[in-house]
Amino acid sequence: MRMRRLEDIDVRAVSESEIKEWSRALTTGFLRPPEMSDHDVAHVAKRFLPGRTLGAFDDGAPRSGLRSGGGTPIVATLRSFPQELTAVGGTPVPADAITNVSVTATHRRRGLLSRMMALDLAAAKERGDVVATLIAAEYPIYGRFGFGPATHTAQWAVDVPRTGLDRHRPVPDDGGRIDLVGGADVRALGPALHERLRRGQAGAVDRTERWWQLATGAIRLDARPWTEPFHAVYRGPSGEVEGLVTYVCDDRWGDDKLPGGTVTVKGLIATGPDAERALWRYLCSIDWITTVRTGHRAPDDLLPHFLPDPRAAHLVMHADWLWVRILDVVRALEARTYGSSGTLVLEVVDEAGLAPGRYRLEAGPDGAQCTATGQEPQLTLPVGELATLWLGDESAVRLAALGRVREQQKGAASVADALLRTSRRPWCPDIF
Repeated sequence: MRMRRLEDIDVRAVSESEIKEWSRALTTGFLRPPEMSDHDVAHVAKRFLPGRTLGAFDDGAPRSGLRSGGGTPIVATLRSFPQELTAVGGTPVPADAITNVSVTATHRRRGLLSRMMALDLAAAKERGDVVATLIAAEYPIYGRFGFGPATHTAQWAVDVPRTGLDRHRPVPDDGGRIDLVGGADVRALGPALHERLRRGQAGAVDRTERWWQLATGAIRLDARPWTEPFHAVYRGPSGEVEGLVTYVCDDRWGDDKLPGGTVTVKGLIATGPDAERALWRYLCSIDWITTVRTGHRAPDDLLPHFLPDPRAAHLVMHADWLWVRILDVVRALEARTYGSSGTLVLEVVDEAGLAPGRYRLEAGPDGAQCTATGQEPQLTLPVGELATLWLGDESAVRLAALGRVREQQKGAASVADALLRTSRRPWCPDIF
């Protein structure tokens, strides 16, 4: 059969009646069993936003037994939804969150992702979103669309017997308390706690009511077998909830009748180090537990140094996490705060034409002003590298050494670092 020409494949928004076929294409692209239950398709349909669920339609593709309807086969998918992303300093900016990106193996390397991405980003720009965001499954894909890795994530495995913690001491010992709670309690207490966290955590994103329902089992999917987790909250001396952890445990014993259980953390959020310390100590004090796996944490997480022996926390993963694409340079740079005062003229290169230009940034601890300018640039950089610098996680000096930004004026990268870098690294606790 002759390969369909690129122009013969229609890339467009799907209708609500096409959600089942779109879902089949999504699961196929992610190498999962291609058929999705009606219950799970209904879950997808509830998240449907007209114009923001895209598909590539190939009417020349064979109508196989895997097809779920009589319409044109869908061979690529992309979905976006509204999101808020916290900039440095705590201001939330409107973001276009991109997810469910797939291309069926039979239709790779035909530009389908490029066409879907162009449609979505143009619509986001038109809506007035400041940035677009995504979690990249593979590193090389999204740089060509102007995205840059803006936060990183890390995971540790804690060898509990080596921590040096006195597991016989009460936990916590600071006048607070830890209580096990149920899913309904988490749905009642968690959203307000998370809002307090994300107001102070650069890189954090908002969570919807549906997010909390999925995380606590109020909504269950056939494709995701549900294991009821444990939930524990930390209340400070005032009685206010300051931390929440969700975790699961296994029940392993050796032939020598010695325990070897593992706690796997599904999520831990806290509004301060006292709450974090108390929750990690609690997890390390559970009887029969010899290993605590932390789940996704900030790359500069305090956990190892909460332990008398930090080497007991073995780093098992460190990788890029949240990728950001700047759509509005002026609003992005004016939304965040700066640790020092200074002026920087940037030449932003954007091959897609969404945010190119020359910008003068005048920034200080009390705010910033960013304007288009005709001045000679001090630093020239692609829009993806600006995204990498925007949340404060990367060094312009490092990027200059790598040839990814270019100093037009000697010392400009150091000026950029003094303005843009943050004392704590940004972190996105969520996947979407």
